[in-house]
Amino acid sequence: MSEPSFEDAQRELESIVQRLEAGQVPLDDAIALWERGEELYRLCRSRLDAAEGKIEELAKRVEAQKP
Repeated sequence: MSEPSFEDAQRELESIVQRLEAGQVPLDDAIALWERGEELYRLCRSRLDAAEGKIEELAKRVEAQKP
């Protein structure tokens, strides 16, 4: 199974948070949702960190091109 896109992972994470905050999930399901939420958070954080690195690199290139 391939990893979800950033946007799909974010949507799923938001859905998990809403379900957990509602407090209507049985304990075993809540634990499984929490674990899935952690996976999705790490995936999103990793993608954001990678994007930030790319943006910083592009900004450095632009600065280097200035006269």
